[in-house]
Amino acid sequence: MRLDSRLGSGLQGQGRSTGSFSSNGCWPPCTLAQVIAHLVADAQTGVVDGTEIRVRRPAAHRKDRDRFVSGKTKRNAVKSMVLTDAAGRVLFCSPVQRGSCAAITQARQLGLVEFLADGPFMKILADAGYQGMGPQAGGQMATPTHHKFKWKAPTRYEESLERQRQAHSSRRIPVEHGIAHLKNWRALARRLGRREHMSDIVQAVAGLLSHQQTAPLSHGLRV
Repeated sequence: MRLDSRLGSGLQGQGRSTGSFSSNGCWPPCTLAQVIAHLVADAQTGVVDGTEIRVRRPAAHRKDRDRFVSGKTKRNAVKSMVLTDAAGRVLFCSPVQRGSCAAITQARQLGLVEFLADGPFMKILADAGYQGMGPQAGGQMATPTHHKFKWKAPTRYEESLERQRQAHSSRRIPVEHGIAHLKNWRALARRLGRREHMSDIVQAVAGLLSHQQTAPLSHGLRV
């Protein structure tokens, strides 16, 4: 797949830079610690979710061939963790992991639990894939309410639980929008090239998208 000039320049400028903050937000690639500090300083709520990018199947002779198969989609993919603010601006996009890696495992490997548990109070919204991290993160990660009944629950409880889940899902919509904007780039629709370059490509696209979301429009482009 041929990358356009903007994505090519993003890859050239990425290297091992940790990125920097603009007046309106963070330009990836930033470290997770920088993003958490930015959200804390501005008293903002973060929203986290994982996204999968389809990749080509590994060669038949590889022993770890099945490790790229996603347990959710049953397809060969790589997985990245995306963190946005409440407005849907992409602040952090992690290097990719194999598709078989669980979302909660990837978050722990990135050190999200330690950053939340050891840092000042803030709130991160996450889906059911991150259930169990709340107590470990000092109660600073909010996930959907877990079903407490082994057998059929009372109707009033089910209705209350459903309302809570819907309210939580509504607050998580910004990260879904941020991921959708990432997937609009053809380079992340489906990758047929080498999987070893996916981390660089994902973070370069995230940097370009963050710049696009935070840069003010010129007078000629304003509606």
